[in-house]
Amino acid sequence: MDLGDVAPGSIRVFVGYGRRAGEANVSNLLLLTNALEPSAQVLPALGLLLHSVRVAPAEATALIDVPPADAVMVDARRELAHAKGLCRLLRTTGVTCPLMVIVTEGGLAAMTAEWGVDDVLLDTAGPAEVEARLRMAVGRLALQAVEDVPDEIRSGDLAIDEATYTARLRGRVLDLTFKEFELLKYLAQHPGRVFSRAQLLQEVWGYDYFGGTRTVDVHVRRLRAKLGAENEALIGTVRNVGYRFVPGEPQAEPRAEARTRTQAPAETAKTAGTGGTGGPRPEAKKPEADARARSAGP
Repeated sequence: MDLGDVAPGSIRVFVGYGRRAGEANVSNLLLLTNALEPSAQVLPALGLLLHSVRVAPAEATALIDVPPADAVMVDARRELAHAKGLCRLLRTTGVTCPLMVIVTEGGLAAMTAEWGVDDVLLDTAGPAEVEARLRMAVGRLALQAVEDVPDEIRSGDLAIDEATYTARLRGRVLDLTFKEFELLKYLAQHPGRVFSRAQLLQEVWGYDYFGGTRTVDVHVRRLRAKLGAENEALIGTVRNVGYRFVPGEPQAEPRAEARTRTQAPAETAKTAGTGGTGGPRPEAKKPEADARARSAGP
């Protein structure tokens, strides 16, 4: 399949969410290769390590049904051009775990920054080197993720304060439970990115949670109710996949309210100058003038 046939963003949600920010441990690896005997041909050192290695074809569409991984390895020993296109596609579609490429010694000459990978492994690398490079790549990404996470997340009229565990919508504090807050925060930290229900269970409820995915649906429904009809679209549904956070825009002030507020000072000034009747204030007659007028009468 031609990599150009895959729309950008169509695979962005399926790899790279197997580890929480700040954790540098590696346990689940995804190897993209078309080799018939991956463990023996691509990187023999993987067979001597304790990681769980899942193999998938070196095609973008193969990632759709792949579980989360802590690192992705692309086999570039033979088809360098194809592997480069695959790596660039993965990088531009939002993969958040380390992306590594496996090459032969002769393939090193073709490696440039355009590949968009985090590290390069020779297919002859030993177990100790592979383990060290994996650990360093995952660790660098984890540290960067921790440093980049702000104390407050803002999207339109929504503000999420991680320090105080509060969420405000147009200044109004939302009455959220702990899990509702965690779910909203996690989605808002990855705007536009789609997560399956299983992924949200792992990331928000933890790997040791044994409840069903229905739990996610219930919490999303409650969150939408608390966000209100005007803002429930902040949490979008992707049919047959899961949910995503839709970045919001600050809501403009209603025109009627803004016009009333603008006209109020002018109306006040006008009323003050006209005596409140809408017309000129009548001039008061002086008592002395009235007395002279009566005495001069017939």
